[in-house]
Amino acid sequence: MISRGAAVPDPLAVVEKQGGRSWVVACNDTAEACGVRVDMTALAAQALADGLIVRKRDASAEHESLAGLAVWAGRFTPSVSLEPPHGLLLEISTCLSLHRGLANLLKQARSGINEMGYAAMMACAPTSHGAWILAKAGIEKAVRDPARLENIIAALPVALLDQPPAVLEGLERVGAHTLGDCLRLPRGGMARRFGQALLDELDLALGRLPEARAFFMPPASFERSLELPAPVHDAEALQFAARRLLPELEGFLVLRQAGVQQLELVCRHERRDNTVIKLGFAKPTRDAGRMQLLLRETLGRTRLEAPVHTLVLRAPVVLPLSASSADLFQKTREADGDLLLERLRIRLGKDAVYGIDTAADHRPERAWRPCPEQGGAATANRHRPLWLLPKPLPCHDGRLKLMSGPERIESGWWDGGDVARDYYVAEDRNGAQLWVYCDRASGEWYVHGVFA
Repeated sequence: MISRGAAVPDPLAVVEKQGGRSWVVACNDTAEACGVRVDMTALAAQALADGLIVRKRDASAEHESLAGLAVWAGRFTPSVSLEPPHGLLLEISTCLSLHRGLANLLKQARSGINEMGYAAMMACAPTSHGAWILAKAGIEKAVRDPARLENIIAALPVALLDQPPAVLEGLERVGAHTLGDCLRLPRGGMARRFGQALLDELDLALGRLPEARAFFMPPASFERSLELPAPVHDAEALQFAARRLLPELEGFLVLRQAGVQQLELVCRHERRDNTVIKLGFAKPTRDAGRMQLLLRETLGRTRLEAPVHTLVLRAPVVLPLSASSADLFQKTREADGDLLLERLRIRLGKDAVYGIDTAADHRPERAWRPCPEQGGAATANRHRPLWLLPKPLPCHDGRLKLMSGPERIESGWWDGGDVARDYYVAEDRNGAQLWVYCDRASGEWYVHGVFA
């Protein structure tokens, strides 16, 4: 979990203090290659792996990561249950057709877990507890037949049961080393000696006892953090770590049937105010690929004033977003104009990219107003050009040919910008069409626009 933010992780171990010593409870593959193992003392691990990064176990961070994975898993099914401290249970029987079968669903899940930087054991069974025991045993199988599930479970050690240590030790003393041994013992004697909870767990795993589980409820808003293994000085280098969080956001939005129009990437520094990088979209979206593309553009133009030790991805406002239907006969993909606008806004600045809308004013220079690029609703008038000059220029060419007009405009007396003009469409000696007017107060002629 801690090494998710690094492309090539250094040796890392998570330790927990038990008694007077610290013991390794988890380590990454790089540390394992150096000889570090779980249940090893922290001092022994540091002696084996040069430059080993040692982190204390953080139960709250583990629960936060598990909840984040549950949010992501909502893209497959809304029936997700937590199995703390490091497990998820998904009820998928009702959504296999949606994901084109079990094999394809497992492939998507595996790909997403790898993309987020996690490692997982995945197993499927007719019962949730049976699947959980198979995953704990490292048996990545999809077992559909209850009889086959019982045969596989019977060969597994009793240490996989969620029972107190005293119960597991008692089972070992009576020679019950596997779950099959437990199933062959008299139920009455087992209940008297080890408690009913042991029998109930075995029955749950085999489907002999119904299991009611509470499903995970996603939060109303999205906020996920990721601690970086080492401080990062370059904003562009944050892209890899941020990419780990985007699939979780996408899963959250799919589960909520929603989208976002603005994201915040908060960069936390030591003894410095946070740097907040905002990402805006022309329309609400939940496409992680689109978010990643614009994030790369933004980070490439961001300079950090201090090293970053933690990233936080926020979606302040979640908007309803209905799924769109694709055209059955569409053979080519149309250009994404919204994506172009979003990239231009990042490269040129937010104020340099905007739409044009009409304003309630007859004066041409005041008949339009800038608006957000997704809200422009101006309609073209074939008698007026789309290109107006910044300021009307005096026209001294007496060989203009008037094509149409006049269009008289008298307006603005109420705000001190009074105009009285007769507009014409004219053609100059080179064939260019101009929009000209005669100032009725002075009799002077001016060029105000050019037709395309």
